[in-house]
Amino acid sequence: MTDFIDDPILTHSFEKLYDEKSRVLILGSFPSVVSRKQSFYYANPANRFWPVMAKVFEETISDRAEFCHRHHIALWDVIASCRIHGSSDSSIHDVKVNNIQDLVDSTEIQAIFMTGRKAMELYQKYITCTAECFGLPSTSPANATVSIEQLKEAYGLIREYAEEKD
Repeated sequence: MTDFIDDPILTHSFEKLYDEKSRVLILGSFPSVVSRKQSFYYANPANRFWPVMAKVFEETISDRAEFCHRHHIALWDVIASCRIHGSSDSSIHDVKVNNIQDLVDSTEIQAIFMTGRKAMELYQKYITCTAECFGLPSTSPANATVSIEQLKEAYGLIREYAEEKD
């Protein structure tokens, strides 16, 4: 593996998306180059996150933030700052994590979903949290061996938790 020690430390450059009624939290590792430029989660058009969510919730998503609020979904990333080469999760090092428990404590979040192996690995290594957590396959174009139908099946659990009524 190439050592990218010369990569600058990057700080997560946009806010988490949530409100006090959020029931689920979806965590990635760190925003891609495209997401950092657009200041929003899963902004790369080649990433299948939003098409998968549209299939899971059986609707067209025109306003991503509104969709998340309406379905009680919070979006954030495990990492607050790190060194990363481009968008490559495998190059991530010098990690500082976000305070996930504080977000859980200020919302109705009961379940946390990690979008990919690296997010799950980082969460398990660095985070202690009271919410139930689940690992999901990555929607990244780098994970093209997983079909959109397989992703829809895996991500369906998000809808169950998001729509759960007390």
